[in-house]
Amino acid sequence: MNCQEVIPGVVILESGGDKRLASRSLDAQPVYGERILDGYRFWDPYRSKLGALLLKASRTLPVLSRDAKVLYLGAATGTTVSHVSDIVKDGLVYAVEFSPRSMRDLIRLSERRKNIVPILADASRPEEYAFFVEPVDWVYQDIAQRNQAEIATSNCARYLKPGGDLILMLKTRSVDVTASPQAVLQAEMKNLQGLDLGLIQDLLPFHQDHWAILAKKPR
Repeated sequence: MNCQEVIPGVVILESGGDKRLASRSLDAQPVYGERILDGYRFWDPYRSKLGALLLKASRTLPVLSRDAKVLYLGAATGTTVSHVSDIVKDGLVYAVEFSPRSMRDLIRLSERRKNIVPILADASRPEEYAFFVEPVDWVYQDIAQRNQAEIATSNCARYLKPGGDLILMLKTRSVDVTASPQAVLQAEMKNLQGLDLGLIQDLLPFHQDHWAILAKKPR
């Protein structure tokens, strides 16, 4: 089995001509039914937009060190959160989720992964979790709401360190189902305030009408 590093803590495993994305993990228990091989958890890009982005544009992504702190908005049940948790082994993932049902799964995950802090809150009201969250190196957002850029802007203004990075997974159909995805993308890019835009990457073929928008908070 060949192993090629994508970013620190994440590799592409090749065996018999098959290539699979995987994160190095100390957790021997699957989170969403994924295969675990020799300490690596296979990372399904069809179920994780960050996994899709890593396969398409890993060389242009900001480095996420193992002691980094991440504010994850839209944590759901923890599929992608678990892989971010693998990467920031000595850091923290503040996982914000609005759904109580999803939060139950997220809490169970945090019980065996001590670097995940589950927070039941509305990401459009970042003041609700000011008591829990310290300044972070990354803000990662994957939320199906109309005001996605506004949510990212307010959270970055409050929690992202100067020089820190935003990765916004834009779901264009959640913003405006009547407009073209490209038109929504352009409009939402203009709505990101106080940030320097970087890479704009579509997530095809893994996710239709989704883009990753990378931005940095000026120092």
